[in-house]
Amino acid sequence: MTLSLSPPLAAALRPLPLMSLFSSISLPISLIPSPNRAKSFNFLRTPPRAVSRSNGAAASPAAKAATVNTKTVSKKKESKKESGSNGRALVAKAEVKAEAKAEETEAEEEEEEGLNIADNVTQLIGCTPMVYLNKVVEGCVANIAAKLESMEPCRSVKDRIANSMILAAEESGTITPGKTVLVEATAGNTGIGVAFVAATKGYKVIVTMPASVDIEKKIILRALGAEVVLTDPVKGLKGAQEKAEQICADIPNAYLLQQFDNTANSKIHYESTGPEIWEDTKGLVDIVVASIGTGGTITGTGNYLKKMNKTIKVIGVTPLDRNVPSGDEPGYRPPVLDVGLLDEVLKVSNEDAIEMAWRLALEEGLLVGISSGGAAAAAIRIAKRPENSGKLIVVIFPSFGERYIRTALFSSIHEEVQKLREDNHNWITDYVRGSRRE
Repeated sequence: MTLSLSPPLAAALRPLPLMSLFSSISLPISLIPSPNRAKSFNFLRTPPRAVSRSNGAAASPAAKAATVNTKTVSKKKESKKESGSNGRALVAKAEVKAEAKAEETEAEEEEEEGLNIADNVTQLIGCTPMVYLNKVVEGCVANIAAKLESMEPCRSVKDRIANSMILAAEESGTITPGKTVLVEATAGNTGIGVAFVAATKGYKVIVTMPASVDIEKKIILRALGAEVVLTDPVKGLKGAQEKAEQICADIPNAYLLQQFDNTANSKIHYESTGPEIWEDTKGLVDIVVASIGTGGTITGTGNYLKKMNKTIKVIGVTPLDRNVPSGDEPGYRPPVLDVGLLDEVLKVSNEDAIEMAWRLALEEGLLVGISSGGAAAAAIRIAKRPENSGKLIVVIFPSFGERYIRTALFSSIHEEVQKLREDNHNWITDYVRGSRRE
């Protein structure tokens, strides 16, 4: 069915063009979209108009003058009322600004404190991790956890004492950056620790060492800016010490750190290494094992742990061919070493230390030096004793293995790698089958 419209009605209902619609309709101003609402309607964007609140009639001169006078009187009255409170208002305003500034400064400080970034590399010394040994401990009835001093910034426990000795000398006013020349006799690691700390502070460093010390340590020392003076290897570290004393006597403003005699050596282990072990083990450590060396590590660490629990055993480790005091046994005594602290001293052969260091790398993934291998071998020996069943033994690994590439620790591998040649890969088949490449 079709609806038929008369011509007048059809014309009336015909749609109007959009603009015609707006021009033919008068809307109340409240219904016209505001500039904010009209953002999606570009054709309605018009500059806002000033709305006049007058009735449109022009004001007479007398009326204008009266208005001005009225405003002046009002301002004077307001001024009188406000004059008494202006001072208080200014003070209050200043206090608000000061408080806002303080809050802003505090927020900035909190934001900076929240950043986990050290100011310099010396702040990364200490807080080294601990890890259980899992595969080299067959036959053990006690648990063994290694403290990895090999993860210090310059890869040895000597980083702690180097920083400690320099700080102690600075605090006493004995040395000054940019003026004092630091001198130390070393077999390598202490010298490296001194060199890297000195580099951050602006000291010159002279290191004396036996010529027999491996080349890697000499290169690292030079890379860190230290001057290296080599001494007769037959005289060992004693000869290096004598040379260091001579240098201090000849050079103005030279200062000898003397790691073997410096109380800052053991002090830093009492203040850091010992507390770290106590905290990480929740006080459950029963035995601590460490190489004796200068005596600083075992003395400082052992003293702190015994203070916390007098039943904790402190056991020192020394090479088989070296005499170190162990109760009634006479021998060389490092001045820093507290002999009365030691419950026992175990001797480990160089061969056993090297073999254990190899096993730690191959089975535990821990690349450490010979002293660490010796300490681990001693700790395993202790962990097999029936009376130590269920106990927790902490052994300190003093240094990283990469520093000993040319020593007896890796000599066989060094020779093997030097013989590597470019060839085909047929040997891979034999390797996969279990045979070693020739």
